[in-house]
Amino acid sequence: MKTEVNMLTKDLPIGIFDSGLGGLTVMQEIIKLLPNENLIYFGDSAHLPYGNKSQKNIIRYSLANAKFLQKQKVKVIVVACNSASAYALDALKKELDLPVIGVIAPGFFSLMQATKNFKVAVLGTRATINSNIYQKLILQKHPKASFYPIACPLFVPLVEEGLHKHHLSSLHIHEYLQPLKDKNIDAVLLACTHYPLLKELIQNYLGKKVLVIDPAIATAHALKELLEEQKLLTSKKSSSYKFFVTDDAKKFKILGQNFLGMEIKNVKEIEPL
Repeated sequence: MKTEVNMLTKDLPIGIFDSGLGGLTVMQEIIKLLPNENLIYFGDSAHLPYGNKSQKNIIRYSLANAKFLQKQKVKVIVVACNSASAYALDALKKELDLPVIGVIAPGFFSLMQATKNFKVAVLGTRATINSNIYQKLILQKHPKASFYPIACPLFVPLVEEGLHKHHLSSLHIHEYLQPLKDKNIDAVLLACTHYPLLKELIQNYLGKKVLVIDPAIATAHALKELLEEQKLLTSKKSSSYKFFVTDDAKKFKILGQNFLGMEIKNVKEIEPL
């Protein structure tokens, strides 16, 4: 059962959670598309990264994150993490009495719209790739598609440490993506919200003929459609942003600006859930 829609509900904030900084790339696109919405971001940095955790723990962390946001009186929750979307989205929808969306479906649809030859790659964490969720979605829709899933576990720590423009990132991109060079792919999905900070380096490595897709943009549009369908778009003409993290608020404020594209204020560090 969904939360009753009324004027008070419409003006409640949107909740967003991720394992760390990566979900800020989704938040950035939401701000661009829905500038009047209030947003509350939760980064579970104490348990970063989710991509090397078990399904059991990813679900446990995700439920705790969502319930924390629910206590902040949000009207919808965006799971801005591919690993959490892959393993915990169904559990979240079952447990919560408010709308929940993830990043996988929007990213998948963007990938299918982008490809012309149906030779595509998906880059993600080990957890996301091992979930087989993109493999299933793609092969269900296009059984003859050539699909190349690649786990890139070191991308997240590189980005979290602010090394997304460092030569070390270029070396790891070469190491992970070299097998794609002779596959004639025409589209690549960045199936981790940290990876858009590496988009320029990935694009340069793969070449101009390959479309590199950031699912954050499609996720923001999916969120807007959901709010419109459920009559939850805010009636306010101003916005506010709050941030909660479970570890190292100072680092979050400094490095988070690279993800969000703006100064981050109002960060509160809380005990891990």
